Amino acid sequence: MQRRTFLKAAAAAALAPSLPAIQAGGAARALAADGGAEVPTMPDGFLWGCSTSSYQIEGAVAEDGRAPSIWDSFSHSFGRVVNGDTGDVACDHYHRYGEDVELMARAGMRAYRFSVAWPRVLPEGVGAVNAKGLDFYDRLTDALLARNIQPWPCLYHWDLPQALQDKGGWTNRDIAKWFTDYALIVAGRIGDRAKHWSMLNEPSVHAIFGHGYGTHAPGLTGQANYYKAIHHQNLAQGMAIKALRKAGGAGGWQLGTVLSLQPVWPVGGLESNYPASLKWDALWNRACLDPLLKGSYPELLAAEFAPLVKDGDLKLIRQPIDFLGVNYYSRMHQQPDPQGLFGTGYGMAPEGTRRTGMEWPIEPDGLAEILVELKESYGNPPVYVTENGAHFEDRPGPDGRIDDGDRIRFIRDHLMAARQAIDEGVNLKGWMVWTLLDNFEWAEGYRRRFGLVQVDRKTMKRTPKASYDWYARAIRANGLPPV
Repeated sequence: MQRRTFLKAAAAAALAPSLPAIQAGGAARALAADGGAEVPTMPDGFLWGCSTSSYQIEGAVAEDGRAPSIWDSFSHSFGRVVNGDTGDVACDHYHRYGEDVELMARAGMRAYRFSVAWPRVLPEGVGAVNAKGLDFYDRLTDALLARNIQPWPCLYHWDLPQALQDKGGWTNRDIAKWFTDYALIVAGRIGDRAKHWSMLNEPSVHAIFGHGYGTHAPGLTGQANYYKAIHHQNLAQGMAIKALRKAGGAGGWQLGTVLSLQPVWPVGGLESNYPASLKWDALWNRACLDPLLKGSYPELLAAEFAPLVKDGDLKLIRQPIDFLGVNYYSRMHQQPDPQGLFGTGYGMAPEGTRRTGMEWPIEPDGLAEILVELKESYGNPPVYVTENGAHFEDRPGPDGRIDDGDRIRFIRDHLMAARQAIDEGVNLKGWMVWTLLDNFEWAEGYRRRFGLVQVDRKTMKRTPKASYDWYARAIRANGLPPV
C-alpha cells in the first residue's frame, strides 16, 4: 500500500464496523445464458478457467521415474503436516487427468493453469531427462486441447527436486541456470501446443514460509534464507524468460509469472502500526513485484538485498512480460511484533469482517485495491487472476450434495470486485478459480477444502459441488449470476 493511500485506508479500518459491499459500478449487464435475470457481465473475450498444482493433486510420487521433491521430504517428516498427511496419492490426477479435464470442459472452462513437477521431468534436477515424466504432460496437453481448453503450464509451484535442495536449493545462486535449463526442456516438449507460460507461483510465499518461518518445505528458517530465496527466484525467473523469449521463434509464447499480491493495512488504522504494514508489504508484495516491473528492490529492503545483487542482476530480472498472474485471498493486517521474524505480526481485520473457514478475512474490495494499484503504479500490465477461492466447512446434505453457498458468495463477491476494477481501467483479462478439486493443502493436509469438486479420500470419486454448477453458469453467462 502506497503512503498516499494510508490515510484513506486507516480511516476505513478505524471507523467502519464492516467494509462496504462491493458494487458493480458501471458493469455491463445482460441476460444470463440460462434465461435468468440480468447479471453483471465481464468483457467480451474474458478467459475463464481454474488452477491447480502438481504436488497437491498428481500423486504417483514414485511412478515412472519421478524422484522425491522437497514436499515429499517435508510431508514425510514427523509433525510437519496436519494428521501426517502427504501428497503420495493426493487426488490421483496422474491417473485420472482425463476425468478432471472432462470436469473442466463440462463447466465450460477455457484455460487450465497446472504446474509441472520438476522432479518428474528431471529426477536429479539437472542432467538426464525422464521421458516418461514429459510424456504425462504431453498427454495432458493433448487432452486439454481436444476439449478446447488452453494449457497454461506453470514451471514451478514449490516442489523442488530434493536432489537440488541437497545442493542448497533456492539459497544457491546456481539454481537460476538449473531452472532455465529445466524451463527450456519442458517448453521444448509441449511448447508447440502450450502457448501461455508462467515461470513461478508465489515466490514470496515460498520464500517466507519455506525459507523464513520454516512452516513449508524445505523447512528452512531465518532472514538470510528468505532474502536468498527471493533474489534467486527473481533471477531464475528473469533468466528463464529471456531464454524462452529467444527460443520461442516467430510464433512466440506468452510469458509471465504469478505473484501473491495482498494489500497490507495497519491494524486498526493506527499510525503506530503503519511502519509494520510497510515492512510486510515490502517483504510480501514489493520484493518480487518491484524488481520485475521497476528494476529495483523496495527501498526498505535494499540494504538486505545489496550483498546478493551482482552487476546486471536487476537488468536481467526486469524482463518484459506478456501477462502477470495475481493470486488474491485477503488483505493482511500488520502490527509490530518484536518476536516476529521481521519484527511484524498479523493482527485483526476491522471489526465485523466476515471470515473463511480458515479464519482468513473476507475482503473482496482488497482485490480491486491491488488491481487498481497495478494500473496506477506499475504500468497497467495485462493481468489474470490466477487464484481466488476459499475453504469452508463443506457438509453434504441428505442427498449427499454439498451446497456450498458460502464459497459461491466468496467467489462472486471477488468477481464483482474484479468487474469494478475493470470499470476503473484495469487491464484484467481472465479468471482462474482456486481450485478444481479438494486437494492436499500444504501443511494443512486434507482438512482444508478449496475445490469446486469434492474428492472422496478413499475412492477418489469426484462429486461436483453447488459452486461447480454456479461457476459453470457464470461462464455460460460471461457474468455473475446470483447465488
